[in-house]
Amino acid sequence: MNVYDFTVTDNQGNEVSLADYKGKVLLIINSATHCGFTPQYKELEALYTKDKDKGFVILDFPSNQFGEQAPGSDSEIHQFCTLKYNVDFPQFHKIDVNGRDAAPLFTYLKEQEGFAGFDPKNPLTPTLDEILSKADPNYKDSSDIKWNFTKFLIDRDGNVVERFEPTTDMEVVSEEVEKLL
Repeated sequence: MNVYDFTVTDNQGNEVSLADYKGKVLLIINSATHCGFTPQYKELEALYTKDKDKGFVILDFPSNQFGEQAPGSDSEIHQFCTLKYNVDFPQFHKIDVNGRDAAPLFTYLKEQEGFAGFDPKNPLTPTLDEILSKADPNYKDSSDIKWNFTKFLIDRDGNVVERFEPTTDMEVVSEEVEKLL
């Protein structure tokens, strides 16, 4: 089994087989439009623009599970991302990434790569740790997505290679993408 075995819904309501992306390097993200990490859209779009001709694609799945930071319809989210950050990579239907209603794709991704830990150098790490520790003192022990802008790197064969937490510097993400291209 790999990511190509999943079908997802795009932001227009159409079913999309991830097999359509066979042979591409993928970065699958969960996102939000009203989050401290939302400015990562700018860096993600720059990475996509730089490497899309080499077979790289970002697949963006908005999720409202973390502080309700992805309000709005799929259309409103897409419009925000397009107008504010010129996002041109594929965006999909808003989903849950954790819990009973988690999208099967994200359940699979979490099974392949567990929580990688937050970057201690990121200024948002103490805030995230405080929020998550209050809700669950053992949050680090689960593979659940911890916050918006968690990213999964997928190789050209559809295998999950690495998980990046939202605090991971985008330069590190870019370097790992380049290795697979």
